[in-house]
Amino acid sequence: MEYRKLGNSGFKVSAITYGNWLTHASQVENERANACVKAALDAGITTFDTADAYANTAAEVVLGDALKGSRRESLEIFTKVYFPTGKLGPNDTGLSRKHIMDSIHGSLQRLQTDYVDLYQAHRYDVETPLEETMQAFADIVRQGKALYIGVSEWNAEQLRAGHALASELGFQLVSNQPQYSALWRVIEGEVVPASRELGMTQVVWSPMAQGVLSGKYKPGQPVPEGSRATDEKGGQKMIERWMRDDVLTAVQKLQPIAEGLGITMAQLAIAWVLQNDNVATAIIGASRPEQIAPSAEIAGLTLEADVMQAIDVALGGVVESDASLTESPKARLT
Repeated sequence: MEYRKLGNSGFKVSAITYGNWLTHASQVENERANACVKAALDAGITTFDTADAYANTAAEVVLGDALKGSRRESLEIFTKVYFPTGKLGPNDTGLSRKHIMDSIHGSLQRLQTDYVDLYQAHRYDVETPLEETMQAFADIVRQGKALYIGVSEWNAEQLRAGHALASELGFQLVSNQPQYSALWRVIEGEVVPASRELGMTQVVWSPMAQGVLSGKYKPGQPVPEGSRATDEKGGQKMIERWMRDDVLTAVQKLQPIAEGLGITMAQLAIAWVLQNDNVATAIIGASRPEQIAPSAEIAGLTLEADVMQAIDVALGGVVESDASLTESPKARLT
């Protein structure tokens, strides 16, 4: 396993992170979730990402149980705050001081730990003063409940404003967690340059574009039974933007590139995001434990310039790179 620093800090994470969005307490039964976490540990993955909103707090419970008995100092546990949780009362969402403080206490209890390594603002909150949010994060760091602070899907302007306030308050924003894949490159134009400027790195989600880059979805053919495209609990909605014949046809052109390297299309997708030197780690999910080792094995693989160019040619006009599509809520998501 390769390890990379998170932002301009001394904190190292595994280049592959195991995440449990859309799986634990949803698609995957607890027994299999435990097996997936064990497989991740066996593969050398030490970094685990979750959020209080995943399965309305239940995903944190499953991860906490699965990691029980592991040496805490050898793990890097990430979670997030912003989206509605609990009984969905007026303060059960956003980045107010009240919601952040209530949420960190709940997350620590569910994860069965005294602290999280990285606590992330799951989105930007336009209804709460940024100063209030940053002060709450500063207090959580000083209390030892989170060692580092990051954000998720903030645009370049928001990153700069948050970073400046954090610096004034005596801590730093070390990371941003955006969607990023060979198909979805919207962070490259503005977010990545701003992050480099600020000393932040990316913790990327959906490096396989919800599984589309694995090649298992074929143009003009029915979707595989039990795949994410059939998951009515959330996966189906997330993947639908890629379920077009032009996208699926372009993705199939990656198969000979992967075969030429002796790897799978899924491994090629993960390796591609890790070529970006502003990416610290790529989050993978799994519904079966045997899916994890191949993803972990790809950490550290270098793709030569001709391979990267061949991927660009294959995907052609189906790549999305519009910087304005960075998820930046114009109103609180309730």
